[in-house]
Amino acid sequence: MKISVVIPTYNRYEVLKRALNSVYAQTHQPTEVIVIDDGSTDTTSQIQKDFPSIIYRYQENAGVSSARNLGIALCSNEWIAFLDSDDEWFEEKLAYHVALHASDKELMFSYTDEKWIRDDKEVKIPKKFHKHSGDIFDKCLSHCIIAPSSALIHKSIFDDIGLFDESLEVCEDYDLWLRITCKYKAGLIEKPLIVKYGGNDDQLSTKYWGMDRFRVKALEKLLALYPEGTSHVREDEVKEMLVKKYKLLLQGAQKHQKSEEIKHYEESLQRMGIEY
Repeated sequence: MKISVVIPTYNRYEVLKRALNSVYAQTHQPTEVIVIDDGSTDTTSQIQKDFPSIIYRYQENAGVSSARNLGIALCSNEWIAFLDSDDEWFEEKLAYHVALHASDKELMFSYTDEKWIRDDKEVKIPKKFHKHSGDIFDKCLSHCIIAPSSALIHKSIFDDIGLFDESLEVCEDYDLWLRITCKYKAGLIEKPLIVKYGGNDDQLSTKYWGMDRFRVKALEKLLALYPEGTSHVREDEVKEMLVKKYKLLLQGAQKHQKSEEIKHYEESLQRMGIEY
């Protein structure tokens, strides 16, 4: 199996080296490694000298989705693995994917379990982020359970459902997994094969408040993409989750006395037939 690796990065020169070292330590080597530098102002461009075999592209800062999408466009292989520049892989990560897909030729998408490190210590992963296989659409509705660094995706999926949504500042991966899992089954490798490091100030999950605001946008978009009765999307499940998130966001808006947001979420609930 020929695999392309796409690594988006922004001002992370030192940890990018760690990520790339984990790629080149793989027991199943990818045939190309693509690093998209999303407008870094540090010494990230030096990475070309450290790893001369990589494909390095610089773009003006446009966000992680834009960087990943450019990487996808540059891939010459059918199979694409993503790696965030502050994460790293265990050395058998790609080999496990290869074995899984060899055993199920119809499987077009797979991901692995993960290990979390905070302040140099391993932390227990909350239950809501536990992994599942097969039809996992309902498992993906509440939170993002799939780390981009854990996934291997056949390029044809992007031709079918589209790329990362560049209009979403965060939760772009949540949005993508919803669009994928509503049509494709997921293969799960029940083994931690990536390390996710947390607690950095530049991580998007810590930069933005109210992450459910962005998840709501993804859920609303899903309903708009697949109108009722026209697709495989289970509207009732999506609408039920939207109502839950609208209510939570309304409570937050009321607590902080944000009148415009209160009106917005009250109207959103009314459109769903819910009086609040």
